[in-house]
Amino acid sequence: MIKNISTTDLCYSALFICLMAIGANITFWFPFLSIPIGGVSVPLSFQTFFCIMAGLLLGKYIGTLAMVGYIMIGLMGVPVFAQMQAGPFVLFSYTGGFLISFIFVAYVTGYSMEKIRVFTVKISIVISLTGVLVNYMIGITYMYLAMNTWLGLNITYQAAWISMIPFLIKDIGLAFVAALILGKLINRLPRHIRKI
Repeated sequence: MIKNISTTDLCYSALFICLMAIGANITFWFPFLSIPIGGVSVPLSFQTFFCIMAGLLLGKYIGTLAMVGYIMIGLMGVPVFAQMQAGPFVLFSYTGGFLISFIFVAYVTGYSMEKIRVFTVKISIVISLTGVLVNYMIGITYMYLAMNTWLGLNITYQAAWISMIPFLIKDIGLAFVAALILGKLINRLPRHIRKI
């Protein structure tokens, strides 16, 4: 249960909050990793990878807690979002939906991981790819709505998906990496972090 969070759980959660902040700001140090889409630049990041890993390793409750913590820290003004941004207005940008989706990605991957009885890398790959699908379904839908309403940019839903193909390919590749890393680590993890 979520009420039985231990100090160790909080430490693992804090670790993934830090990893999310690092993954978000790769383009702050390497600006050429941003891709122009519809008149704006969308930063390349490793957040989806770290979010999926949080779900796979920490489970649905602690993984989700880490993502909620990450978002709350950013909303309170700590510059942990992409391009060292912070504050509630980031959620209203075209990438705000991807931030929101991280909560659901961690929960879905964590929940799926806890439901399996026998671990295989193939199952881990399916769970990781499901996390990517959740991330992009929420993120792109939100991006489309944001661009066509309060941001005043005219883009079709199909164009929104097409524009995200480079990022989708990157995150699918990283989902495989996450599953393979978990396959190497699963039998070495302590029982209190391993969920199966």
